[in-house]
Amino acid sequence: MPFCLVGDSQKAGHAGGDNFIRIYYRTYGRGSIKVLLITGFAGTHASWGLQTQALTGTRTPNDDDSGEDGDGEGNGAVEACTFDNRGMGQSSIPTKRSEYTTKIMAKDAIALMDHLGWRKAHIVGHSMGAMIACKLAAIVPDRVQSLALLNVTGGGFECFPKLDRKTLSISIRFLKAKTPEQRAAVDLDTHYTEAQVDTMEYLKEFIGPNTRREILYQEYVKRISSTGMQTNHGFEGQINACWTHKMTRAELKLIRTAGFLISVIHGRYDVIAQLHHARRLAEKLQPCAKMIELHGGHLVSHERTEEVNEALLELINASETKISLHDWTNFSKETSGWLFPWMSCGETDVDGGSSRCFLLSILGKLYLCILYLFGLFMLAQEHGRRALRRHIKPVTIGAPHHMT
Repeated sequence: MPFCLVGDSQKAGHAGGDNFIRIYYRTYGRGSIKVLLITGFAGTHASWGLQTQALTGTRTPNDDDSGEDGDGEGNGAVEACTFDNRGMGQSSIPTKRSEYTTKIMAKDAIALMDHLGWRKAHIVGHSMGAMIACKLAAIVPDRVQSLALLNVTGGGFECFPKLDRKTLSISIRFLKAKTPEQRAAVDLDTHYTEAQVDTMEYLKEFIGPNTRREILYQEYVKRISSTGMQTNHGFEGQINACWTHKMTRAELKLIRTAGFLISVIHGRYDVIAQLHHARRLAEKLQPCAKMIELHGGHLVSHERTEEVNEALLELINASETKISLHDWTNFSKETSGWLFPWMSCGETDVDGGSSRCFLLSILGKLYLCILYLFGLFMLAQEHGRRALRRHIKPVTIGAPHHMT
């Protein structure tokens, strides 16, 4: 089986009992253009199946000798690599939270590029994988040909979902899920939009005799059953990676000044990674970034597969043909604000860190803290209501007797 051994600075506390982390990976196609796809939270390498087929022209991994599919060579232009992050799938599962940060996981991805002999690659990341991709781009900007960030946030408080009754219910169900069936049901509600604006609900659309929800549910259960539920160590570790993630001004400047093209691709109805966080990051990455908003949810790469694949191919082709940054970005010189219209920092603010930008940054963090506290209050209120329902028995009052 294809594994990359990554040297581990923590000498103990991880699965396997040696001084290495094993990263499981698969490659597809045999072209000269290299594409590394980084999976999100609790996902496996298989999450990118729809993208690897579009990019390489094949579903068959390069190490598959089964002979079931004759398209193993693909289109001859692209070689793509997908892998399981540490803490998930067939990769090692360190037991210490400190062994999970987006910087450490970015170094896993860099080690994988070294293992494959890739000097440069187009980097694609989804959700937590997009955070890892940002770190990778800041660590080795000279090895990045282009950067695609799908459903990305800035980490920390920005990882908290949209606060309403529906998403709080999803969060509770996610934490309680103990079986592939329970996890599949909550994942469907998390990954896809609740309803189409112009048609019927996405998951209720019929594909033949079955709804899309029924088909996807069976696929999710099968995939989760084959890889196994994520362990507590992996779950807590990857949560830690998302929570501690932060891109500093220096790191963002390294990415901006490297000169490669960037696409920030996001679902407008993502309840996990909210759209305004992605827009803000795209603004900070000017003049290199293009913002692409699609009608989809958190797993926009599956819900809007064709549009996402077209966007990725456009980014790769534009990078290979050396298109200018001016012709790539769809932002004006004066970009829009962040959480509110008056919250914007010009290019000088991002580089120099003026007092105005610092104040707006503090206000933004205060706003997110308020959202977090409100979320805790709503969760406590919901638990309280359920506890009352369990312990207080209804009293039946008999009907009054009628006079005869």
